[in-house]
Amino acid sequence: MIPQSFIQDLLNRVDIVDVVESYVPLKRAGSNYAARCPFHSEKSPSFTVSQTKQFYHCFGCGAHGTAISFLMEHQGMGFIDAVKDLAGRVGMVVPEPTPDPEHKEKVETAEDLTQVMLKAAQFYKAQLKSSDKAVAYLKNRGLTGEIAARYGLGYAPEGWQNLEAVFPEYRAKSLTEAGLVIASEEGRRYDRFRDRIMFPIHNQRGAVIGFGGRVIDQGEPKYLNSPETPLFEKGRELYGLFQARGAIREAQRVVVVEGYMDVVALGQYDIGYAVATLGTATTPWQVQKLLRQTDNVIYCFDGDAAGRRAAWRALENSLAQLHDGKQVRFLFLPPEHDPDSFVRAHGKETFGKLLDAAPPLSEILVQELTSRVDMRTAEGRAKFLQESRPLVKQVAAPLLSLMLRKQIAELAGVSQAELDRSFDIKVAGRTQAQAPERRESIKPSLLRALVEMLAFQPSLAALADSERLRENADLASSELPQSEIMLLTKVLELCTRENHIRSVAEHFRGSEFELLAHEIETGSLKWESMDQEALQSEFVGAWKKLVERFRHVRITLLLEKSKRQSWTSEEKEQFRRLQHGAANETPG
Repeated sequence: MIPQSFIQDLLNRVDIVDVVESYVPLKRAGSNYAARCPFHSEKSPSFTVSQTKQFYHCFGCGAHGTAISFLMEHQGMGFIDAVKDLAGRVGMVVPEPTPDPEHKEKVETAEDLTQVMLKAAQFYKAQLKSSDKAVAYLKNRGLTGEIAARYGLGYAPEGWQNLEAVFPEYRAKSLTEAGLVIASEEGRRYDRFRDRIMFPIHNQRGAVIGFGGRVIDQGEPKYLNSPETPLFEKGRELYGLFQARGAIREAQRVVVVEGYMDVVALGQYDIGYAVATLGTATTPWQVQKLLRQTDNVIYCFDGDAAGRRAAWRALENSLAQLHDGKQVRFLFLPPEHDPDSFVRAHGKETFGKLLDAAPPLSEILVQELTSRVDMRTAEGRAKFLQESRPLVKQVAAPLLSLMLRKQIAELAGVSQAELDRSFDIKVAGRTQAQAPERRESIKPSLLRALVEMLAFQPSLAALADSERLRENADLASSELPQSEIMLLTKVLELCTRENHIRSVAEHFRGSEFELLAHEIETGSLKWESMDQEALQSEFVGAWKKLVERFRHVRITLLLEKSKRQSWTSEEKEQFRRLQHGAANETPG
């Protein structure tokens, strides 16, 4: 593993403007640089490169990262290759990894599995050519040899141990780790995929990382997917995206379907901008990846109950990923059709018209929520507002949020101001008589503000009390989200331990906090306009408010407990101290 200290030192020496400008022409825009985003199609620049903070961010598709991320995303490099490339530009030598048997084993496993999956894909592809049954099945589904080759389709023949012909070491651990072979408790080994059409799943660099296998005749399950492996995480990948990227840019939209065969069938009809989820509900990671490719995402589901449930999950996981100017829509096909059968029955033009007319996310959201209640009654409208609240509060796009709130308020028969108060949405606004409220207008939340300031200037960690934060880390609530408390704790520890943190997001690459860290790092730009003294004052003030909030929550919890049972002597003493401001007391 390359030490984090080297990564941060490298990012301190590299100028991201030079790196990005070697591939994308940049223009000065105030203190930053701007360009049309290289990761999605757009007419006006929304791609910003900060020379001060050394990261890029696209306000259109959400692409974000350091110079390392840029080489990985734009040039398709792996992490280590990107680090070596940048190190070579500034004359640094990448240190030999510190001997770490566990990490070394993981790296060797990943490299080994990549070759294993490639050999398996080549085997399945060769088997397809020699199987009359498999070729006849694909021809019957209307697929040509050209489209089968484009997606790398193959065939896993009948039999229990066909892969032994490709892998003489059939008992090798790599075959089970790759998900190609199953080992029973009795020690018997056999191929996972048998008598199935094979759909290789590629990552963004084109490497095979998994498979989906479809039965040819009758059998269960209809589709069998690779398990989670060191190479393959279902929630982060999309089938067909590697092949679809060019078509998505040209069509300026992507259609998301449920099955591998749907993607391939649409490709056969020259609808090459289709991708599929991998047997799971659409995840935030997948939505973010799609919105980096295009401004228009269309989910295409069956019109039955299962399709509606899948659409609702996709809708929920899209809310926080949306940006104004992006559009997510939903197409429900007639119950008797899936995309494959529909396009074969009605053709490309008719399917395209349905995509054009697909209703937007906002319409589906309101339609679904109003269908659950009786909007003629006060109780029904109250329930409608209650169920709308957590969904609307997730919408990250300010203008879309505003339009949704206006629509929901009108349907419920309340004013927008009443709805905003009910939803606890703080709307920035001022009268002519008021002075500008600069501090309040730039703070998305107390915890986020603190992490953003630390990301912008790590030396602020010296002004915080990390021990007090750890003692109160259990006080998660709607106002103090657990994920943000945990991230603040980790960032504070990081900034206290390390003196030269260039990128917080880079530090959390691959962890559960990666997405949140990217958001925080982007938000840190808002503190650029402050001088040192003002920033320190802002940080100290925010920290005092956090400590006071912890104290208030502790008092509230004790008072709630007093309604159910008597306090212990320790709790009485704790309450007395809390009343006098000792917010770091924990329950006895």
